[in-house]
Formats: sequence, structure tokens, C-alpha cells
Amino acid sequence: MTSSINNLIRFIYGDQQGADLEKKIHALLMKAEHDIQAPTHRGKGELPLDNTDALLITYGDTLLQEGKQPLSNLRDFADAKLRDIFSGIHILPFFPYSSDDGFSIIDYYSVNPQLGSWQEIREIGSVFKLMSDLVLNHCSAQNEWFQKFLHDDPHYKEYFITQDKNTDLSMIVRPRTHPLLTPFETDHGTEYVWTTFSADQVDLNFANPEVLLEMVKVMLFHIKNGIQIIRLDAIAYLWKELGHPSIHHEKTHAVVKLFRAILNVAAPWVVVITETNVPHAENISYFGNADDEAHMVYQFSLPPLVLDAFRREDTRHLQQWASELQDTLGTTTFFNFLSSHDGIGLLPAKGILSEEEIEGLVENTRARGGFINYKSTPEGEVPYEMNITYLDALAGPDLPVSVRARKFLAGQAVMLTLRGVPGIYIHSLLGSENYREGVEQTGENRTINREKLSYSEVMIELNSPGTLRNRIFSGFQDMLKARRREQAFHPAGRMEILPTQKDVVCILRISPDNTEYVLAFISVNPGLTTVEIPIRLLPKPLKTNYTELIRGNAFTAALTRNSLQFQLTGFGVYWLK
Repeated sequence: MTSSINNLIRFIYGDQQGADLEKKIHALLMKAEHDIQAPTHRGKGELPLDNTDALLITYGDTLLQEGKQPLSNLRDFADAKLRDIFSGIHILPFFPYSSDDGFSIIDYYSVNPQLGSWQEIREIGSVFKLMSDLVLNHCSAQNEWFQKFLHDDPHYKEYFITQDKNTDLSMIVRPRTHPLLTPFETDHGTEYVWTTFSADQVDLNFANPEVLLEMVKVMLFHIKNGIQIIRLDAIAYLWKELGHPSIHHEKTHAVVKLFRAILNVAAPWVVVITETNVPHAENISYFGNADDEAHMVYQFSLPPLVLDAFRREDTRHLQQWASELQDTLGTTTFFNFLSSHDGIGLLPAKGILSEEEIEGLVENTRARGGFINYKSTPEGEVPYEMNITYLDALAGPDLPVSVRARKFLAGQAVMLTLRGVPGIYIHSLLGSENYREGVEQTGENRTINREKLSYSEVMIELNSPGTLRNRIFSGFQDMLKARRREQAFHPAGRMEILPTQKDVVCILRISPDNTEYVLAFISVNPGLTTVEIPIRLLPKPLKTNYTELIRGNAFTAALTRNSLQFQLTGFGVYWLK
């Protein structure tokens, strides 16, 4: 066992508790050597990801068909439509659960029988890199561990966090508006239990080394069953300490480093990604010291910034933010996404967009049939996330179908062009619209972007030229195929944001070995646009004739005295090589 594992354990738990935990972790690693086999389609190198990597994000039961297990539908859909465009699939929590559409887990070792079994998970994982959620901040109140806690089982006495109901918890950072402590009846009386996200999601106590050991067992079990990407859900809130805001605690970072160090020994091909819906500077802190924490962090600032750029036809905030992204040195990268099972977070736009611009996004969401969730702060309740499909948010239903699809795909092209690995939510891939009826049924705003779809109906629409679903899926397909062919889109490559007028983004992508370039333009303007790029900013030797990679067309730029001129169509996307 490496010294880094021992050092991290001792830092988190001290010498006495740490010595005992070291022995138990060592035993798990010895067992993992025999249990875990490396997949043939794994990544390699310091960053086990490349330009062929793109992930679909989906629930296990988004596609339904009578008489068939949902995970079997997903496997068939992936075989039929995804093999040549996606390398991986993030199946959102597929375990037995009691609430929050899967994120309140009853049993970490089982597949929800309403979805299928570990057999389907392994079948999908034999072809695609599977991402699964390690929901380690909390579990369901129906989880066996918590039920044993309620019945005074001594092993589980310290699995959860209790406080006197009168404890001053005002300095604890809250992502929700409900009370932090929830009363539960135990065999010895009422206990007030720490519940960060809901009364049904009881926080686990990582100050107890047995809890960490249990989660290491869970993680290794998932890897044994084909998981190659571990998503650390809500990780920022993991370590609790009175007198501390209990977000981004130094011991939270140490726990992430410990998981990474364990994987470096047990399964070095596995990718660690942290999910921290917080302002950008806090988010990227989970890269650690370049190669000792997360391989990837989510680009939470990207969804609101792209929406703002298209809403105002002004990319200057987006350009400024992208130009300041830190160089990840080839060992880490960003997970770029625009839509997910959750809403579009507003906190990551703080300090980048003005309050007026954020309010403009909120008003745009309401005007297009969406909803707003709020969170508690010392200043009162503030908008936390916008609940709306990304299609309706960016390209409203008032547009002609062809224009709507083109505008939406231009927004997606920003995400596909930036340095990092793209993640595409299934309802974006399929061009889904707001599911307001679902919100009425569940009372949950997030349901608007979580509709269950008929597998057969979706396939008919995807295979019918001219439909909205067909146009959007085909557009994604063309871009993803082009992207995976080009080393310039390698996540360990470089990126430069070239200055342009406000209604265009220009991104120069450069391969890791500095031999290949792609010059990308994305217009947020519905009309024709001429862009001038100074010659001094372009790769040498200077070229005027390009191949447009998405469509395979020839493209010619006009040479002036000091610049090249590029003619762009409305909401145009051009990847020029």
C-alpha cells in the first residue's frame, strides 16, 4: 500500500484510528487484486481520456417499452444509436431508492429491480465506459444502516450525525431551504439528525472511519461490476464540523485524495469526477495538486453562460470566462455539460454575470414555461437553479423547427468545442421539450426535464427526417463523429480564445503534441456575420483554404492586409482544419 494512502488516512483520522483503518484498507486492496479485472476498452495514461470520449447522461428508465426491462431498452438504444458517437454512459443512480429520483439510496449493492439487474449493467459496461454515482454524503432514511441506527445497533451508532436541536448551525452553508436537523424516533427517544438535502436523505458521518471503509467497499464493488468512472455526488458537503461552514472542508479534499490514491492501486484506469455545484474557483479546487484528486470537475458555469450569450447575442462574458480557465497540464480536465437531470444552476454564474443578467435568465425561464428553485442564504432566499429543458431555454418554440434546431445545436457546439470531455443529457440529445405535466403530477420542479419516453415512439421520430428530434440528434451525431476524429479536441490539448466581435465565439484547439489545429467559430447571431481574425493570432504557416470538419465541405477565408475574413451563417458552427 502506498505511503500516500497511509499519510491521508493518518491526516484524516489520526494515528490511533488511522492504524486500524490502514490494515482494513490494505485487506480490501489485496482482495481487489483478485476480484477486479481491467476492461479492454479502458483509457490509458496520466489522463485516461481522449478525443474519442463523450458521455451520455441518462436515467436507467428514460426509455420505456411494455414487457421489457428499462436497462435492456437502454442497452438496445445504445447499440443502435450510440456506438459510433459516445464512448461512455452515465446511468444516474440505478439502485433501490426512496426519493429524489434515485439519490436517496436504500441499498448500494443492488440494482433497482424495476430497472433490471447487474447483468444489464455489465452488458452495457462491456461496450461503454460506465459512470455511476457514489452518493456518499447521505443515504435514504430507509437504508438498513439507518434503520439499525434507529434501533440502537452499536455498530451503526456513529454512522450518522446527531445534534441538540438548539445547536446554533447558522454558519453551516445550506444548499436547500428545509431545516438542517430532522427529528427521528429511536429506541431510546428522539434524535435530531443532520439532513443536508432532505428529511429522507440522512447524512453519513465520515468522522467515523467505518463509514469511509464501507464506502470504499461500495466503490470497489461497483468497479468489479463494470464501472469505469466514479462520480462523487454532492462531495463538497461531506465533512461536517461545528464552527466551520462544512463545505469544502480540508478533510473533504483529503477523502477525495484518498479515494483517488486507492484507485491508483486497485484500478488505475478508473476516472474520478467530483460534482460540486458551486462558484468556479471553488469548483476547480477539486483538481487538487494537478494529479492527486479529481481527474475531472463539472463545468457548472458553462450552462448559464451559454444561455446568457444566446439570450443577449453577446458572448463577451463567455469569452472572458473561457479565456481564464486554468491550464490543466494534461493530467486533469473539465467535464463540459449544458444540461443534466437537475436544473441549470445559477450560483456558478455569480461574479461572472451581473445581477441584472442573472435576473434576465430567470425571467427567460419563466417566460418559456420553466420554474425556479430557491435556496436559503443569510440574506434570504435567492434563485438557486432554473428548471427547464435546455432546448426550451435556449431556443423557444416560437421559432421554425429548422431554426430552432440550428440555434440549439450552436449552443451545444460551444460545449463540444471547449477543452474537456463533453457530457450530453439524453433529453438534449433527443430534443425534448418541457414536461410541465410531470411537475403537476410530482410537485417537483425538476421533473420538467425528467420525462419518461416511449422507446418505440422516440425511435420513429429519430428515423423521420425533418422532425425536431431527428434534426437535433443528427446534428449531434455529425459533430460528435467529427470531434472524435481530431486530436485537436483531445482533453489534454490546449485551447485559445481568439478575440472577436460580441456575437461570435472563436476557439483555437491545439493537439497535445502541438501538430494539429482546429479553428472553431460559433455564431449567436441569427443573421450573416463577417469575422476578422488578425493574422498574428493564427497558426503558421497561414492558410486560407480549410476543410469544414462537420460537413466535410471546403471553406475559403478572404485574406486582407492584416487579417483573415470568415463569412458565417446565422447560428453557424464551423470547425475548420
